[in-house]
Amino acid sequence: MILDKLENAFLYQHLNEKINKAFEYLNSTDFSLLPEAVYDISDGIFAIVSEYNSKNEADCKLEAHRKYIDIQYLVAGEELIGYASLNKQKNITEYNDDKDVIFFEGEVSYSKISQGMFAIYFPTDIHQPCVKIEKSLPIKKVVVKVPSTKLA
Repeated sequence: MILDKLENAFLYQHLNEKINKAFEYLNSTDFSLLPEAVYDISDGIFAIVSEYNSKNEADCKLEAHRKYIDIQYLVAGEELIGYASLNKQKNITEYNDDKDVIFFEGEVSYSKISQGMFAIYFPTDIHQPCVKIEKSLPIKKVVVKVPSTKLA
């Protein structure tokens, strides 16, 4: 997991070319003009723009992905995102290959993510997005899905 501000995305250019393309997209797009939808970027990379209200912790699921790396960028609002390294947590669903998701139960550590920040979640990470801080707030988020490949 990586948590940082979008202005520091240049620090992660070395990870791989597709992550670099995702950051180029995030840095060059005015998301205030984009409605909720899925947007194709290139090379199997796509972005999901969504708007919602942050939720109670109990209403947010702990999830992981196998095929994609998530880059979750907060356009507006602030929320908590739970994180844990994938390490034999109990899954509560079977892996859904079509949606590339599996849900877990377990303990996480929370990080506050605010407007202009991003978090990268690799297939070895589990995460619990959308958690309210003190009260429910409107959120606009972009999740860029980057095909998971060997980073070397």
